[in-house]
Amino acid sequence: MKKRKIVLANGVELKGKGFGSTKEALCEVVFNTAVVGYQEILSNPGYTEKMIVMTYPLIGNYGMIDEDYDSKLMGPKALIVREFNDKPSNFRYTKTLSEVMEENDVVGLTHLDTRKLTRILRDEGNMVGLICDAEVSHEEAMAKIAAYSAPENLIAKVSCKKKWYSRCANPKYSVIVIDCGVTYGLVRELNHNGCNVTVVPYNMSAEAIFSMNPDGIVVAGGPGNPNDAGETVETLRLLQGKKPLFGISAGYHLLGLVNNMNLIKMKTGRHGGNHPVKVLETGKVEIVSLNHDWLIEKESLEKQAKLTHVNILDDSAAGFTIEKDNVMATLYHPDAAANPNDTAALMNQFVEMMKGGNQNA
Repeated sequence: MKKRKIVLANGVELKGKGFGSTKEALCEVVFNTAVVGYQEILSNPGYTEKMIVMTYPLIGNYGMIDEDYDSKLMGPKALIVREFNDKPSNFRYTKTLSEVMEENDVVGLTHLDTRKLTRILRDEGNMVGLICDAEVSHEEAMAKIAAYSAPENLIAKVSCKKKWYSRCANPKYSVIVIDCGVTYGLVRELNHNGCNVTVVPYNMSAEAIFSMNPDGIVVAGGPGNPNDAGETVETLRLLQGKKPLFGISAGYHLLGLVNNMNLIKMKTGRHGGNHPVKVLETGKVEIVSLNHDWLIEKESLEKQAKLTHVNILDDSAAGFTIEKDNVMATLYHPDAAANPNDTAALMNQFVEMMKGGNQNA
């Protein structure tokens, strides 16, 4: 493996060895605390244009499996791991992690102190980083970092261009999913709950969505700054109060914008499959999957909606409902919950909303 390094915007350099693509990678660096699921992370559209540091030290040991991708996309620019295993022990694997990353131009960096790197990001916040050859001078690397500008409207980049379908046996409901970075896991979960699913582009008009006469609408997933998704926000504004709405992750933020809630960019985002969220109605704590760099300000949320979930680490808002309009939203991904019963509870709530329809429509 070739000697390579990462240079951070604060001037710190960490040397390691490269795998995957041999290109340079320049983008925002975040850390992910998941123990398993690197394949789902790499194929989750929400990580588009990110450089991901895995805190779990051994990555690659079960390879990549054709049936386990979360989307057709491979959005991250880079993956950084402590120890990379390119000889997986798994009868289901079809390719190694390095092979898939090389095919999709994802840069890999290994054999470096990921604990030190994670602590820097935790203490100083997410920052831009550059992975390059070890021979690149510090001055040249810092100049490239200084010239970096964050990409805009990433939702448009990851969304489908034409609608597509996922049908189930004996369907009870017809659901439209507005694709702001949807995962296959969510579509499967809707199918499992008796919903025929039509996935539509992020910028499909409210009129076109109404014409399909869905029982409910889900807006899901999504990378980047939610404030860039003005078209989707305006569509949701027209849909709210007419059809049951379920916002997930980026959809949570977009429905917040529809209802004049204030968004806050976090110093250090939350990325991983082991975050504790409390359901206020029951007092139950769920261990959930989070992937976000933005929060809705709790005070502004409670002026417009009913707070339903909070992250118990900092008491920040993680879910809300607007009962009069049949709106529900969660910051986490129900299809990736640690406990299948937690997924079922949210899906059951959405199904009950569709059963009742909307008296305001």
